[in-house]
Amino acid sequence: MTADDLPVIAAVDGSAHGWEALDWAVDEAARRGLPLLIVRVRPPTGRAGEEAGLREAEELLAQAELRASRLASGLPTSTLAPLDFPSAALVSLSRDASMVVVGSRGLGGFRSLMVGSNSLATASMARCPVVVVHTGRSDESEAETADSLPDVVAGVAADESSGAVLDFAFEAAVSRPGARLRLVHGWTMFSSMLSGGPLFDSEAAADSAERTLAELTAGRRERYPQVDVVREPVRGSASRTLVTASATSALTVIGRRKGGESLGLGLSPVAQTTVTHALGPVAVVPT
Repeated sequence: MTADDLPVIAAVDGSAHGWEALDWAVDEAARRGLPLLIVRVRPPTGRAGEEAGLREAEELLAQAELRASRLASGLPTSTLAPLDFPSAALVSLSRDASMVVVGSRGLGGFRSLMVGSNSLATASMARCPVVVVHTGRSDESEAETADSLPDVVAGVAADESSGAVLDFAFEAAVSRPGARLRLVHGWTMFSSMLSGGPLFDSEAAADSAERTLAELTAGRRERYPQVDVVREPVRGSASRTLVTASATSALTVIGRRKGGESLGLGLSPVAQTTVTHALGPVAVVPT
């Protein structure tokens, strides 16, 4: 199996959020010509509950497989029901996956939380990109299909961590004909100073941020001439721009940068905020 053949993993648990994650994963696998692996993780319950848990998992996976076949007939699909803690199993499986797709909350998730702990833990530790499928759009926007929301939005840092984010974002845009790729980069006068840019001239600092984005994307613009790229330097944190854009975008892409350990997870503050408050699907890319 080559890297291009690695499956899209869809995690299901019988919740509405899990079914929506499956639907998104089916569509994405079909777009990219990749196989689909549907996973129902069976949390350890002791020997007495294992047999019942396996039956429940098999029934759920059969429903999920039928749903996937109806959405994309002919899509190569397989199933798996590992016995483990959900995030641990998904992180392990992520070593041999193109991406892992999870719902924003599962069964038993606290309604007061925008994102469940399993989704956050998986996004924080997986070896491949993790897409968290949110369902926070308005009734009007929920009626729209992914094809009617063509923008792919990516949060881009001015350092080496941006490479994987840009690669994933450009591929996502290419798989959506006519998609526009919006590249959002947050900058401050302090970050300008640290990078050797202007110290007191905000207009010059903004121009410097624009040039940085142009340099980061130059080679990829040549490789993906069909993608319409819009560069958006934003003064201050990019979080608000990314969260707002997620409501009307097919996908928002962010990097899982080092520095989020203070939050108790491997997510940076921008990634944490975006994943938690986004109103559409968010891809967290290891960097």
